[in-house]
Amino acid sequence: MGEVQIGNGVGWFELALLFLVPIKPNNLFSLSALRFWFLGLLSLRMANAMLHQTIGNLQLLSNSGTHYKVGNNSVRLLPKGFKLEVVFSKGGTYSTKFNVIQAPALQTSAVDPVLAPSNNGPNESHKKSNEAALILIRHGESLWNEKNLFTGCVDVPLTNKGVEEAIEAGKRISNIPVDMIYTSSLIRAQMTAMLAMTQHRRKKVPIIIHNESEEAKAWSQIYSEETTKQSVPVIAAWQLNERMYGELQGLNKQETADRFGNEKVHEWRRSYDIPPPNGESLEMCAHRAVAYFKENIEPQLLSGKNVTIAAHGNSLRSIIMYLDKLTSQEVISLELSTGIPMLYIFKEGRFIRRGSPVAPTEAGVYAYTRRLAQYRQKLDEMLH
Repeated sequence: MGEVQIGNGVGWFELALLFLVPIKPNNLFSLSALRFWFLGLLSLRMANAMLHQTIGNLQLLSNSGTHYKVGNNSVRLLPKGFKLEVVFSKGGTYSTKFNVIQAPALQTSAVDPVLAPSNNGPNESHKKSNEAALILIRHGESLWNEKNLFTGCVDVPLTNKGVEEAIEAGKRISNIPVDMIYTSSLIRAQMTAMLAMTQHRRKKVPIIIHNESEEAKAWSQIYSEETTKQSVPVIAAWQLNERMYGELQGLNKQETADRFGNEKVHEWRRSYDIPPPNGESLEMCAHRAVAYFKENIEPQLLSGKNVTIAAHGNSLRSIIMYLDKLTSQEVISLELSTGIPMLYIFKEGRFIRRGSPVAPTEAGVYAYTRRLAQYRQKLDEMLH
């Protein structure tokens, strides 16, 4: 972070600003980049003209754009690659602060027309920003579920039944808004999320975000704003993986019970703080899953984003323990069916459990909140 003091003349500052242009082969002669810098210089000219009348502030933000306001004048631009702040003083001088940062691989500030604020009054938009839908889906049946094997963190795909369960889950949430999807790094959870979204009436395409390397970010970049608007970012995180079953992974559940005894196997599977040999307990799984939820997913809900999580029995059980404030004794008896979504409403900092949507045509599901009912109504109007 650097700071400099400059006098009244804008010329030197404009010249310095040009050195902050991110020089990359793929955007060196970009029309949008040139347009941004032209508007940036124009906004600074506006600022200079009004400096003697009032104090202003100009911020260039990599993810939310530029917001410049002096008096009743306001300019918003969309830069990439750095953060720049200009603070004006009454004495005719201004200081600048700039910090080079990296823009996310897939970000969009576009407003979904279905979710756009209606003309129901001045407070309607504010109310909506305080409410968001959270959908939890346990993955459909996997090939090792079918064979009655301990799966844990072994990466096993869905069976045909699991595929059907994922599609059915998608039908149940097809009228509920989805802005972001979080899933584990395991294929059975990712398949469930992708297949469920094929049934959503909004017809947005789920796209997995690849941030594992600079090459992965660059190679998976989308260059169409319209395509980005019709996409839903999917973020895969190992913290949402199933509980690691250690030396039980790949063993037949019944044969393991015969060998070690039903009581011991039940203790490994259903106790809160006793792990299987060289594996994780539910408590250990909850530590990583809940920490990730609080740090990464809850802020999205606070910003008004509607989030779907497709994950596993134990990672979802851990998150539900946090959402519903369950005790360690209550959570071990919690059972989650494969492919059955659970709906929560996040409002005013609270999670309200609404159960599972019964079907796309079930009226009661969409009467949970006025916002969900309005979303479905707008879908109907747009698609018919």
